[in-house]
Amino acid sequence: MNNLENIDHNNLPQHLAIIMDGNGRWAKQQGFLRAFGHENGTKSVKNTIETCAKMGIKYLTLYAFSTENWNRPKLEVEALMKILINSLKKELETLNRNNIKLNAIGNLDKLPKKAQKELFDVIEKTKNNNQLTLTLALSYGSREELVNAIKVISDKVKNNIISIDNIDDSIINEHLYTQNLPDVDLLIRTSGEHRISNFLLWQIAYAELYFTNVLWPDFKEEHLYEAIISYQKRERRFGKTSEQIK
Repeated sequence: MNNLENIDHNNLPQHLAIIMDGNGRWAKQQGFLRAFGHENGTKSVKNTIETCAKMGIKYLTLYAFSTENWNRPKLEVEALMKILINSLKKELETLNRNNIKLNAIGNLDKLPKKAQKELFDVIEKTKNNNQLTLTLALSYGSREELVNAIKVISDKVKNNIISIDNIDDSIINEHLYTQNLPDVDLLIRTSGEHRISNFLLWQIAYAELYFTNVLWPDFKEEHLYEAIISYQKRERRFGKTSEQIK
């Protein structure tokens, strides 16, 4: 039986986030440079986005480039930026055809000017789409995001714009990159690593975590279905007891 038939479409994660890991190892296994893995990983990106849109998932966030990734070898960083620019150019038509809105979070000012231009161009040209919001985390680090939010909130408290007694979850949410996104329901990480790697630390407070040994370029529809089926078998209690949920 196709795994898709086992999925309850009334119980999909509203917000799915993915740490796309394993491109470099996949390339090395094949005897190629790491950039070859990143290039092949774009096929899994495209497939995953289209599958999520088709299934009815409303928000998909992909960890594309972290703040720490700037420390990688210069050639690899340049290759990643080139892949990003080319992918944005190539996929605009696909995004519009599937009614997908592009969004981006992170320290975007650090991206090369050409990458920024392509990114903001695609964001502008897809802004009215509403089937799926695709968020790319680029030059993103969750600790940096939280530090920035704390600085802005502190400044507003100092200037009597916000009362310290009014600071709560919603105030913090309003000052994060993800202010227009719901909390993450399901976080998937590929490649067998069991780490969060500074990704959406606030937003995954009650997310279900799913780890798979599949390397990202090998991640197909069937693997996404397996993750969602696993998610649907879990009891999400949000701190309550099973009896309270029932």
